[in-house]
Amino acid sequence: MKRWKCVCAYDGGGFSGWQSQLSRDSVQDAIEARLADVLGGHARIHGSGRTDAGVHAIGQVFHFDAEWPHGPEKLAAALRHRLSRAIQVVSVRAAPADFHARFSSTGKVYEYRIRLGDADPFTRPYCWPVLKPMDLAAMRASARVLQGVHDFRAFSALNGTEPGDRAGTTRDLRRLEVVARGRDLRIVAEADGFLYKMVRSLVGALVAGGEGRLAAAEIGRILKSGARTPQIQTAPPQGLFLRRVLYG
Repeated sequence: MKRWKCVCAYDGGGFSGWQSQLSRDSVQDAIEARLADVLGGHARIHGSGRTDAGVHAIGQVFHFDAEWPHGPEKLAAALRHRLSRAIQVVSVRAAPADFHARFSSTGKVYEYRIRLGDADPFTRPYCWPVLKPMDLAAMRASARVLQGVHDFRAFSALNGTEPGDRAGTTRDLRRLEVVARGRDLRIVAEADGFLYKMVRSLVGALVAGGEGRLAAAEIGRILKSGARTPQIQTAPPQGLFLRRVLYG
């Protein structure tokens, strides 16, 4: 029995999220169904983490154990042939027996895409159109307040912590950057891990800062309070991409 590490990309717009659902309309369910066709039997896949309904991925990682005698390239080709166009298998390779897509991870990189002004029908499914002008300097000042090791309870939609999460609500937000190119803004967040809806809450705080509704100091006070507040909007899911999972 071999362990296989896979990287995949997907358009999350038509799925209920990454994690398997009773309705069988998650990304995990779709991949497992096609994998069963390839292997001739069910193989459970384990992802690096969940993405919510409507959230996309460029570099989601999962692993599974299975006998496959033909090498990783043919396994990747067989999966690509059977998966819908909304899911792409980027790579497949053999992994050590102790590799785990989630527990071996040392961090994740997310990207959130904002369009200043309205977006056309081809862009709108993959961004948050923000109609008000943005003060980029204010957004970056807010990002500096949030960066570092903090208790991010105020920026999570969790009631408590996820099962098996030993870190509680403290995370090391190593990077929070606002990158502007014309009407397109990209917010890049890298951390050792993220809480439920944390990235979308961070984006909501930066947009509130850019619109002048929350000063950086006020965002800092909310962070220290540890209390969820309606002042922090959860950004819509379609602008969020899991860009990369970090290992080693």
